[in-house]
Amino acid sequence: MPTTIEASVPCLAPPAWAVLERRLLEIMDQAVYPFLDKYTRQDGTLIWADRIVAEVTQQRDGADDFYESFYNWPLLYLLGGGDHLLPLSLRQWEATTRQLTQLGLVYKEYERGYDQFHQGESYIYFYFLCLANPANPEMIRQARRFAGFYLNEDPEAPNYDTLLEIIRAPHNGSGGPRPGFADEPPPYAYEWRAGMAPYGLPFHDIPGIDRYEDLKDPELARRMGAAMQSRMGQGDVVANLTVTSLVANAFLLTGEQKYRQWILRYVDAWSERARQNGGLLPDNTGLSGQVGEYLDGKWYGGLYGWTWPHGFYNIEMAALVAATSAYLVSKDPRYLELPRTQLDTLLQLAEIRDVRTLQMSLEHHWIGQLSTLNASHETLVMPYRYSDHGWFDYQPVSPIFPTAIWNLSTAPADWQRIEEIRQRSGYDWRLVLPFRTKEESGHEQPWLRFLAGNNPGYPEAILSATYGMVCRRLEQIRLDDADLTKVSIHHWQNLNPVSTEALVQLTLGAPQIIYNGGLLVTRVRYFDPQRQRPGLPPDVAALIEKLQPESTTLHLVNLNPFQSRDVLIQAGAFAEHRITTVHYAARTSGYPGSIGSYAAPGVETMHRTVSVMDKYLQVHLPPASEITLELEMERFVNTPTYDLPW
Repeated sequence: MPTTIEASVPCLAPPAWAVLERRLLEIMDQAVYPFLDKYTRQDGTLIWADRIVAEVTQQRDGADDFYESFYNWPLLYLLGGGDHLLPLSLRQWEATTRQLTQLGLVYKEYERGYDQFHQGESYIYFYFLCLANPANPEMIRQARRFAGFYLNEDPEAPNYDTLLEIIRAPHNGSGGPRPGFADEPPPYAYEWRAGMAPYGLPFHDIPGIDRYEDLKDPELARRMGAAMQSRMGQGDVVANLTVTSLVANAFLLTGEQKYRQWILRYVDAWSERARQNGGLLPDNTGLSGQVGEYLDGKWYGGLYGWTWPHGFYNIEMAALVAATSAYLVSKDPRYLELPRTQLDTLLQLAEIRDVRTLQMSLEHHWIGQLSTLNASHETLVMPYRYSDHGWFDYQPVSPIFPTAIWNLSTAPADWQRIEEIRQRSGYDWRLVLPFRTKEESGHEQPWLRFLAGNNPGYPEAILSATYGMVCRRLEQIRLDDADLTKVSIHHWQNLNPVSTEALVQLTLGAPQIIYNGGLLVTRVRYFDPQRQRPGLPPDVAALIEKLQPESTTLHLVNLNPFQSRDVLIQAGAFAEHRITTVHYAARTSGYPGSIGSYAAPGVETMHRTVSVMDKYLQVHLPPASEITLELEMERFVNTPTYDLPW
């Protein structure tokens, strides 16, 4: 049995953040129904035309956009959302998989073959389902099957070369390595499209093609397409590092060592290539194992690499996903050097510039930074991409990456990096703006200032902003009269009314996941022992007030004046940490005072310390009570697992 302590301080003035937190959970619980009613059929499939077979399948694109429409619903359940969310999330996963199978994008329940940048966006949904319901035999079966596509356990999917430690194609999946860039009959043409214009040219050495506008010429579009098919169509690319989460997910479910061994072999292979390249990850390697085999020896130019389309943005995501997986299964902090080195190398090239003078390929991602700049419009920017002409595409330094590194390490040097970025950014990191990006991130700066003790109103501000964003999405759903048989495949994900960034930060003490394939790495996690399910019990609100390398300050409130609640606190999302000691204040004075008295007596407390030495701590919360816990912790000392406490 876990150590149990009891809250004894009455909650006479409920904190605003606690009331807002529970209200936000309540409205998002119900917000899923208008979305389902408008956008799904009775069987759960999304209402849409079947033209994807003709228009999208040849490009191999689109599966992620279907899954992304529901991806955070099981996360809301994990946080303490309603019981209905788990079966609904599973229903939508299965319905979406059936629909995509019928459309030709999914085979054997998994993507037939596409790049891992997009597949990573799809399978965060699956990881949340597994974390929420790890005893489900279907989840275990699928997790084994999916990981098996990369352990060569399916003869139809020989994705991995075990001698060279490479994945054999940039596009890969249940159908095995899928050569080429597209399935169109030759000659494939990379035609001009307005939506791709901000990303520019994939290659800068194709005769006659100097500008993206040149691709309006059919002959030049075919010339570029031929280069993409031959240069980007085989061998390994750095974006494939996100497969490590798929394999780590199977390890967390089963504990089988073959998954751990595969992760470390694959990450070690890419780490060695980075070492030989001066620390920067090369973005490609051929089927012989040679970097630049199809790119005249260049370390750049691979699919979703340094040159096109996003550069550092997706390469750092891949490095973080790989480092997280390797660190979880090995407890070896040296793996964190992989994302650190990529970030630090580019920070050395960072400059203060007027953003109005820049052509940024991902400008829409920087709404938080660009909306808070002063009249000079100057901020810290760094290059995101590299080509034959050197570094280019200067953009603001994303807070996602340094925050994710610090979340893993809690090392003082990683916090200092964040502080140095803040001091050079040219805007107030305490400001909270009401926006929601595709990645459901972007509010790391004001959260970090809250943790630093310099933004005390952040919990109320971000919860209020999120409440407004959910209401706005619901109104957009109500007013949406689009012909759903003709909408973009991005239509539904842009209307998903569930938003979890604030709740992950405040209750779990962590930034949002790395959207392109990341796992949920948090300081704590909660279970309801009375109902034997994950998440905060009804009426209970939680706030992580402070994070230190070896301690976590957690405030729990039971808003229910009629019923007691019990909360089981787990150290880490995967029980990878250990709570050694808990400090808290215990009431020593009388309460509620004499019968009929006009005012409550003052509350007097004494400090108590209890030894725990366990991955669990249970807290009993009487009606209308609260408690602040200082949890001393040892991090990454247990084998990580999805196992439930019972």
